[in-house]
Amino acid sequence: MILRNRVKAHLQREILKGRLKIGKTINLAKVSRDLKVSVTPVREALSQLEQSRILKAIPNRGFIVPELSLQEATDLYRTVAELEVMALEHSTFDTETVSQLSQELLRLQQAHTDHARLRHRVAFHRCLVKNCPNVILLQLLQDLESRILFYEQVLITDAAFYEQTDNQNEAIIRAIEEDNLPTAALILKMNWMSILDYVKGQIIKQQPVYF
Repeated sequence: MILRNRVKAHLQREILKGRLKIGKTINLAKVSRDLKVSVTPVREALSQLEQSRILKAIPNRGFIVPELSLQEATDLYRTVAELEVMALEHSTFDTETVSQLSQELLRLQQAHTDHARLRHRVAFHRCLVKNCPNVILLQLLQDLESRILFYEQVLITDAAFYEQTDNQNEAIIRAIEEDNLPTAALILKMNWMSILDYVKGQIIKQQPVYF
C-alpha cells in the first residue's frame, strides 16, 4: 500500500472510532511516530483529507477537524444519497451478498451503544454498494462517509430514531431480494433524507454551538 494511503486509512479508522474530535488539531509528528513513517506521507494524507473537506488547514496551526454546519450537512447528506443510489443501481446482488446485508442489519439492531450502532450502520451501507464496479464512486463515498461520521457521532444519540432507519433498511433488503432495484434505490434515498432531517433538527437546536 502507498504510504499516504496507509496514513489516510489509519486516520479514517480513528474517525470511525470517535478518536478525532471536532476542533481538534491533528498532531503530524504523533501520527508519524505511531505509524513509523516519515512526515511526508502524513502531510500528503492530510492534504487529501482536506481536499475531501474532512479536515481543514489553518495557518500556523495545521490541520483541524472543522466545525459542523447546517449548510454542510445539507450538501453532504444529499450528495451521499445521490452517489449511493447511483452505486446501488449499478450493483449486482447474489444470495451471499443479501445474506451479508441481513447479518449486518441484525448486528446493527442488536448493538447496545451509540458507537456500535454507528459502526454497524457504516458496515451495512458499505456492504450495500460493495459490488458496484465503479471504484472512483466508492472512494468518493468512503471519503464523504468519514465527514458524515462527525455529524452522527455528535448529533445522533437517540436509539429510537434508528428504529425508523432499521425499518427502511429491512425494506431495502426485501426489494433487493425481489430484484426490484428501483424500489430499493427509492427507499435508500428516503433513508438518507430522514437522517438528514434529524441531523438538521439537532443542529438547529444547538445553533449557538455550531454557528
